[in-house]
Amino acid sequence: MLKIVLAVTAVVVVIAVAVVNGVQTAVSGSTPVEGMNIRSVGCNASIGPWEGGGEERGRGDASRLSGEQRKTVGMIISIGQELKLPPLAWQIAIQAGMTESGLRSLDYGDRDSLGIFQMRPSMGWGTPQQVTDPDYAIRKFYAVLLNVPGWEDQRPGDSAQDVERSAYPDRYHRWEAMAAFMIGELGDVPDPAGCGASAGNFLVASGAASTAIEFTRQQLGEPYLWGGNGPDAWDCSGILVKAFGAAGVKIPRVANDQYMSGGAHLPVREAKAGDLIFWATNPANPVTVHHVGMYLGNDQYIHAPQTGDVVKISKINWDYYELMPLAVRPGV
Repeated sequence: MLKIVLAVTAVVVVIAVAVVNGVQTAVSGSTPVEGMNIRSVGCNASIGPWEGGGEERGRGDASRLSGEQRKTVGMIISIGQELKLPPLAWQIAIQAGMTESGLRSLDYGDRDSLGIFQMRPSMGWGTPQQVTDPDYAIRKFYAVLLNVPGWEDQRPGDSAQDVERSAYPDRYHRWEAMAAFMIGELGDVPDPAGCGASAGNFLVASGAASTAIEFTRQQLGEPYLWGGNGPDAWDCSGILVKAFGAAGVKIPRVANDQYMSGGAHLPVREAKAGDLIFWATNPANPVTVHHVGMYLGNDQYIHAPQTGDVVKISKINWDYYELMPLAVRPGV
């Protein structure tokens, strides 16, 4: 089963808001509180909590699968069970198969790629007859996965990439919710995300942050589109408007307005998960802000970067000259 690590006590963020020289600022501290519904949880699937929309999205994607696709999912699960592999392995294979072939055993592909996982005979995956045999392909995928260091401790889409070696590594995240839903439905695994009703593995910045983070995570792998407002393509500020809208918080549409009037300000190095961080061509002039992302903690942020890229999680460079000195905390 997927691993869950619960903190003994939860943490609630206490926010004090002040107005200094006309600029609203947020000063935060953390206090351990017994019984609060903000817990530190490690989720291999990283798609929970279901209450945040993961199950709804997964159910919707699953409802559009054809009979052939569902049969392939069933084979992936049954072979995984036969091999005594955990549900996380099934999920990785489902996401890889859906991304590579739409869960169909194709007799064509890029160069000599074939089958469910678009395995290439020329790269040693097997003969054309073997890699187009679903039973062989699934077992071969699992055999390679088991040799990936740390596959049980990282996100399913990242493990799928480690097996497939795609030029587009973030695209496997797109089917995360669907894959988890299917292992719950066909594999009879309760709470396949392994996250329950937690807020994920982060200390949230505000009451709206956990909902906004979860909404944004659900869009991982979707393409960037200038002016994109979803539901399947986004720009950097548009995705955050919808994310905080899901939490009942209204913020301006464009990045520089989000910086100037999207919430309370605080030093960027004091940002917590759910706070917005910004980049500008001239950090001394907020009008030049050109990009925004949502901080996740642990020096990571989620964002829709640019044309040709997808919604993804990146590592922040705190010393980058375009990073704005203040973060913004919506809903405070």
